[in-house]
Amino acid sequence: MLKALRRRADVKRDAERLCAAVMRQARKPAFFTQLGVADTMDGRFDLLVLHAWLVLERCAEPVLGQGLVDELFLHFDEALRQMGTGDMSMNRRLKSLASAFYGRLQAYREAAGAQPLAEAILRNLYRGADDRVAAAEAMATYALNARSHLASSFDRAELDFGPLPTM
Repeated sequence: MLKALRRRADVKRDAERLCAAVMRQARKPAFFTQLGVADTMDGRFDLLVLHAWLVLERCAEPVLGQGLVDELFLHFDEALRQMGTGDMSMNRRLKSLASAFYGRLQAYREAAGAQPLAEAILRNLYRGADDRVAAAEAMATYALNARSHLASSFDRAELDFGPLPTM
């Protein structure tokens, strides 16, 4: 019994570390200044989802992956509460976020190759803006490189996504 509790505590700690690393990476200024991601709640959310997808793809343990998702949604809950969302509408807002989160994960998983991934990124991260095609392609290249980089250097304590994208 104690072993199971210790294991659960280890998974929670590791999930918190992964969540912090995802959030740190998604907040890098280059995404907003060089690649034109909107510095809004939607833009930040979509960057978090993109980076969460990269980590979830590398996560071999389903329990750890679920722990990461749980941690992310705890942060979403806190952000909504700080924005003034009341208890009465919290469930509806979280359901909407969950639908968007899992829909984007599915779109990124199904994108086989750079071009389909760029299209999914353009649709989600840039809301289909015609003037962001080059930025979406740069983000797709970055995501594929980061996925490869994480594959060779995945560590629960410290994630390395590789170099930031440039245009």
